[in-house]
Order: sequence, then C-alpha cells, then structure tokens
Amino acid sequence: MRPATATAAAVTTLLGAGAAAIAAGRYAGDVALRAASGPPLPGDPRLTVHATGPGQVTLTRSLASLRPGTYGIEGPGVHAVVGPVLDRVPHTADTVVRRLERVEHGELAPGARVRLTPELHSGTPETALGVTQEDVEIPGELGPLPAWLVPGPRATWVIALHGIGTTRRHPLNLVPFLSRRQIPVLCLAHRGDEGAPPFPDGVGHLGDSEWRDVDAALRYAVRRGAEHVVLHGFGTGASMALHAAADSGVRDVVRGLVLDSPVLDREATLRNLAAAHRVPGPLLPLAVRAATGRGWPHGDRLPQAADPAALRVPTLVLHGPDDTIAPWEPSLELAARRPELVTLHTVRGAPHAAMWNADPVRYEEALRRFLTPLL
Repeated sequence: MRPATATAAAVTTLLGAGAAAIAAGRYAGDVALRAASGPPLPGDPRLTVHATGPGQVTLTRSLASLRPGTYGIEGPGVHAVVGPVLDRVPHTADTVVRRLERVEHGELAPGARVRLTPELHSGTPETALGVTQEDVEIPGELGPLPAWLVPGPRATWVIALHGIGTTRRHPLNLVPFLSRRQIPVLCLAHRGDEGAPPFPDGVGHLGDSEWRDVDAALRYAVRRGAEHVVLHGFGTGASMALHAAADSGVRDVVRGLVLDSPVLDREATLRNLAAAHRVPGPLLPLAVRAATGRGWPHGDRLPQAADPAALRVPTLVLHGPDDTIAPWEPSLELAARRPELVTLHTVRGAPHAAMWNADPVRYEEALRRFLTPLL
C-alpha cells in the first residue's frame, strides 16, 4: 500500500497546488481588471521630493523622473506641475532636478512621496483654465453621467474620453488648444468614475462595456446641436471611441477619431497590467485567462471594432514604443493597413496615455493638421 499511498499523496499535492494556482490566477486577473480611473497606473514608481527652490524641484532619479516633457506630480494633499529636466543645475547622482511650473494645491515639501501623472490640472475647466464651462448630466444606460461642456460656436464637437489611471481632468491638457479653435469640448466621466454609476460587476472591461456611455454622449451632443463629432480617446478611452464609431446607433455623426495610446490588444494589455501589479511571471497566463473569463464572458468585440478594414472615418493615432501598458505594434499595423485613412504620429520616451506630455508642441501640430479639414 505504500506506493499507492505515496501516489495518492502526490496527486493530492498536485491538485492542491493546481487549485491554489487557479485561485491565485483569478485574484491576479481581478487585480488587472480593477485598474481604475483616478489612481496612478500600476508600475509607475513613487518618487521622493528631496528639495525645492525657486522654479525647481529635486526628485529621486529614475527612468520616470527623467522622462521628457511636462507632467503633473501628485501625492497626498498635493498636486503640482513639473517641466523639463534641468541638466545644468547641480544635483547628486541619485537625484534629478526638473523645472517646477506651479503648485496647484498643497505643499511640495521635502520628503513628500509623489508620482508623475499625465493630468496637469486638478480643477475644472473654469477653475483650472479660466474658460467657460457647463456642468451637465448625460443620461446613460446605468444612470446619469457627469460631464464638463466647454462651449464653442463650431458645429463639430470633440468628445474627450480618458482611460485607466486618469479622470476627466486628463483631457483638460488639450482644452486650451481646442478652445482657441472655437471647438466645443465635452469631457465625459464614464461608468466606474467618481460621480458616475459603478460597474455592475465591479470590474472594468477596457472599453468593451464603457463605450455605451460614449454612445450616450454622442446622442447628447446631437441633441445640443452638434452636426459632427470627433472622438478623442486616451488608452481605454481610445478603445471606447473605436467601439462607438463601429456600433453606436448615431455613428454617422462621427467624423474622425483621435486615438492616443489605444488599447488594441486586450490580452497583451491585461498581461501588462497584471505584470505592473507585480503578478509573478508564471501566473500571468492564468491571470489573463481569469480576467478574460470574468470581463468578457460572451467574447471580445474589440478585434471587430479595431479591425482596420472596418474603419470608416479619418483616424489619427498617437502612440510610441515606450508604452508598457498598450503595445504600439497594433497601432503600427493599423496605420500600415489603412494608410488612406490612418495617420500615425510616433512619440518616443512617453509612457501610456502621455503622448501629449512628452512633446506638446508636436502633438498639437499633428492634431491641428488632422482636425482642420474636419471642421
């Protein structure tokens, strides 16, 4: 009986290990799906403020703090804006000095722990930018969706759609550019955002369900007089834009798409999110499988929405090879397969959904060239 007993014990151990691995995979899958709006994306390191001075701040030296461009930095009770790295300012080998543009609220004190964020502004269009706004509520399928409407006289609107790791304050980076061109801008809070209805199942779907809130925003814009709409999405917001352009009942009003760091490969993005949450490598396939079963029980419609053959309107894609959340290879393929409709603007050195932050001047010039014939 001893060999049989040993075999039974081994099988029991393997079954127990397998069950534990499956449970861990399910947990890891939920971690990936719960990458929510607002909190910084996983994987972005916390930085320590070492010193501040007139127009400058000294931060922990890392790949994140050395990124080119302009970013928000935020921590408990503080939000500030930093500009380029100041190479000629004296600093130690383990620190970096950046230009301090402004402190929006709180105190940027030595010892504070902060993260970089693509969101420059912490207020509303009116309080942060001094532009006129309307606080509106859009009837969505799950309940009212809060939004800011920055009015303008043109008949072509821009509906701005943020992604995971940010809020509807993210598109405020572009509001001054769009307002100067008299374009109405609708900054939408979709399901899962603060003040908007929660996800019925408690997890996000990388745009696969959220796009219905974009459909509601399109219908609202039409009721308010919009003749055409350009959907400008960041990250999962870009996926939402693709879904809406393909499936909305009022999709004919969509005149163009602007896709910043689009999530075009669901499995790769889920894997990257789980890895950024420090899910061990051996569990990543289980995490992706578990997340897929939880978030997409009826199948994934993204391949159809993102199919290059399905595109019907001019599309500007802004993406780069340093995005560790949404791989940019699908963006390259999209542009290569539909060159008559798709313009690709490559941005290097920028993390996910921060293409504008890395190079605002070139970003806005690409956007100007794209929007002008659509207005």
